[in-house]
This record gives sequence, C-alpha cells and structure tokens, in this order.
Amino acid sequence: MRRTTPVPEASAGEWRGVNLGERAAAWNERDAILYALAVGARATDLDLVFEERLRVLPTFALTLAQWAPDVLGSAGAFEVGRALHGGQRLAVLGTLPPAGVLRMSAWVGEVWDKGSAAVFEVVVESGLFHATWSLFAPGRGGFGGDRGPSRAPAPEGDPAWTTRWRTAANQAALYRLLGDRHHIHIDPEAARAIGQPRPILHGLATLATATVAAADAVGAHPADLTAVAGRFASVVLPGDELAVDGWEDDRFVVRTERGTVIDDGRLAFG
Repeated sequence: MRRTTPVPEASAGEWRGVNLGERAAAWNERDAILYALAVGARATDLDLVFEERLRVLPTFALTLAQWAPDVLGSAGAFEVGRALHGGQRLAVLGTLPPAGVLRMSAWVGEVWDKGSAAVFEVVVESGLFHATWSLFAPGRGGFGGDRGPSRAPAPEGDPAWTTRWRTAANQAALYRLLGDRHHIHIDPEAARAIGQPRPILHGLATLATATVAAADAVGAHPADLTAVAGRFASVVLPGDELAVDGWEDDRFVVRTERGTVIDDGRLAFG
C-alpha cells in the first residue's frame, strides 16, 4: 500500500513509498519518429523514421513517463533547480506500438542517505515497461537512512566490442521537443550558469543514443532492446563523439574526449 504525500518539510526518508499517482500518456507516429531522430536514427533507418515500416525504440517509454519525477519535485521532496538525474534503469516488458495510449502508475521507491545529499528512486510501471529514475538531491541527506548500494567496480579486461558515434549538433534542440524543456539544453546563459560552455545534451538522450550505437556494433536491432541501465557521470555537449565500449557480461561504458559520461552501464537485446 502506497503512502500519502508528506509535507515538504519532512525528512527525505519519509518520502519512501509515497504514491505519485497514475497517468495515461498518448503518442502517435510523429512522436516516435521525432524521438528516433533525436537519439541518433539516420534518415536511411526506415524502420525507425518511416511510418510505413515503423518500429518504436523502447527507450521512447522514458519520455512518456517523465511526468513522475516531475511530480515528486513539484511536491516538494527536493529543490528542483539543484537536483540531478543520477541514473536510469529500464526493463522492457512489451513492444510499444507506433501510436497508442498507455496507463502508468508511479511511486517513490528507495530513498538513500548519502550524507550531504539524498538519492530518490522514482519507479514507474506499466504493462510494457518498468523504469526507475535515480535523482540526486543535494542538501537532503543526513536523515539517518541507509547509504544504499555501492557503485559497481569498473569492468575488467578488454571490451568485447567498441564503437564510435557522433552526436548531432542539434540533438538537444530536437530532444527537448519530447517534453524535457529545461533551459540548460537550449539556452547558452542557462548552461553557463551551471558551469558549462554551451547547452548540454539530456542524459536520457545520451543513454538512448548509446543503445542505438551498441545495437549497430553488435548486429542487433535497436528496437529489440530488452533492458538498459546506467549512471550519469558527466555531461555530453551536442556534437561530441561518443566512445561506447561493451563487455560479454552486458556491461558498457560511454566516454567522450573529456572522460566518462555513463558508467555502471548494462544493456541487453532480445
């Protein structure tokens, strides 16, 4: 049984198990095609960009479910302007059709105490996917809770495969049209305010692009993704080249010339 929403002044730990409600999201072929283009699909990938052959990328589900972490922030669990998207998990349970309506339910999962910050897990479930956001909230730790699991050690040995994938210069401008219109992804002044030289790419766009690149590297179809997870370690600037390395145990890491941008990654194709 999910708990009711605590008052904003409550400790972070009191948000564990809070019900974030239900939502029905509708989409059409145009949305799915725009999403594919925003995460690296090429004009020649006809089954991703042509409505007559369309297969929907599973990570598109994360745009349908973005309302849930937004609800938690609006309810006062943390200061929205300071919280960071620390990681993401997605388990694919079924195939998204080219157009449809999907009902989802959401709640707060674990809330980890990192001392100076708290990590809120927002869980969203539907009949077609199960997704978990990890949100790093500075200033909300110190409530006496469990620190949570440690980060997995880096993969050992040489990767089984590696690939390079150039992000598009307009990729953040495209991706924000799918719902996440935070100014740091389009406004140079907002980006400079967080210490970046120019607008940054959305973490979920980087994660999805990495799955498209990985599918190309291993000979899979990106729409056959069954699971993906990763921790966002640093930012990507539109136009950056991604280096994606994968191991036999489904682990992967994404880097740019400035360092690691996704670690603790896992992905699998059906």
